[in-house]
Amino acid sequence: MPMQPQPGTGGGRKLNSSVLIIVAAVVAIALIVTGGIWYASSSDDGGKDDTASSSGGTGGDKGGDKGGDEGGDTGGQSTKATEKVPSDPNSKVLFQVPAPEVKDDRTIPTVGSWVTDKVYAKSGVAEVVGYDLDKGTKLWTIKLPGPVCQGSNHATEDNRTAITFQPKMPTKSQPSHGCTQVAGIDLDTGKKLWTKTVESGTQPISFDNVTVSGSTVAVGSTSGGAGFDIATGDRVWAPKATDTCYDAGYGGGPKLVAVRKCGSYGERQLSIQTLDSKSGKVISEYKMTKGIEYASVVSTEPLVVAADVGDSAGDGSGISDFFSIDNKTGKLRSRISAPGEQFNASCDGITKVEECRLLAVGNDRLYLPTEKHDGKGEYSDTNEIIAFDLATGKQTGQRADAGDDYELCPLRMDGPNLIAYKRGPYDKGGQVVSIDGGSFKETKLMENPATESVMDVERSMLPDYAEILYTNGRLFMSDVFASELGSSGEEEYLVIAFGAK
Repeated sequence: MPMQPQPGTGGGRKLNSSVLIIVAAVVAIALIVTGGIWYASSSDDGGKDDTASSSGGTGGDKGGDKGGDEGGDTGGQSTKATEKVPSDPNSKVLFQVPAPEVKDDRTIPTVGSWVTDKVYAKSGVAEVVGYDLDKGTKLWTIKLPGPVCQGSNHATEDNRTAITFQPKMPTKSQPSHGCTQVAGIDLDTGKKLWTKTVESGTQPISFDNVTVSGSTVAVGSTSGGAGFDIATGDRVWAPKATDTCYDAGYGGGPKLVAVRKCGSYGERQLSIQTLDSKSGKVISEYKMTKGIEYASVVSTEPLVVAADVGDSAGDGSGISDFFSIDNKTGKLRSRISAPGEQFNASCDGITKVEECRLLAVGNDRLYLPTEKHDGKGEYSDTNEIIAFDLATGKQTGQRADAGDDYELCPLRMDGPNLIAYKRGPYDKGGQVVSIDGGSFKETKLMENPATESVMDVERSMLPDYAEILYTNGRLFMSDVFASELGSSGEEEYLVIAFGAK
């Protein structure tokens, strides 16, 4: 299971330090959400005892998640939930990985994390390391000549994925060498399968994003997109010199979807194309309203795209509306308005078209968290997760309440159920919960220690930018950059892992 946007996480948006400062400022002044949106109450159905209940939803049967293999929505019939409810949800720290040393006041990206049934893999400074799931001991290390730029949110069924990275380490005189290198990696064995570049004229293309769908690795850029066979690295397709339009990026997982751009800034025409992953041939196409500059792929099956229409979000989230699209016909199914002052999801969109956070898609529904607002207790705040029907664009009436001083953050789907992380109050650790796809009943899967030293590390992994993966009773939280700036003199960590007792 790769990093979600979870979906998506997800799998999920990784912010650089500058954007993080902006986001923090926006959150600090966010409007209190006490009106302007109708919250319908959820039903009272119960769940099951041995697993997080899996009664499914009422608005369609699409959206089952592979529950840890790909981190993406698989579409088709809802699968059974796989996450077990532990006899004791109180967790312990399995291991912590110290933050890597960075010199010369630099910030180095450490984006990319994945979980298989054998290993937890995480990018470090110019490397990818595989750790034992329970002990945290290093099982393998893939050394790279430069920092990882991005890791795919998806992997194949045999745990192969892809990364982009720089050919050299940054220096003061040249802080970036471009993300020109694409590599396939085997997460089980810790082997780099191949490394490729694509040239435009005589210069290598710097790729903005990378994803995996089927047996294909797809990378996108302002110079166009390219596809590689994940086993061999053979080129499947490449940018054409005669193209006046270009594939800015791709969404992967069960389908391969391209965000294709035509026209100049201010008069942009975006097309959302579902492609044959092996040939790049267009299967269906939806043309967005002219003038929308950027779009993000939230899910490829069912197909959901986010955009900031007319720069109206106003909060830096990159989202004002979601578009539910039939990827067989290319027709718009519904459009969902998601005002930035009411909802707390975010997408990059500008370069990394698959980097969306704090939202999930499943059961033919879109799950969004609200912004925090006043709770019932004095000086308390809280939020909710609201479900939208992708066929109609309307709220389903399902609502999950975080509770006073907690904040719910969607991670991914587990069959028909939603897995969410709950940020805790000042004196309690965070939680992982499963929310039943039908009743919206919440079942606690994990509660982290309230020890101050542990809470300090957990709180440093903000869901707004950290990579958070939960699977098979283990929670992995990791940072997306390493920096000498802002060091407090205390021990800082790249990864903290929890396991239910």
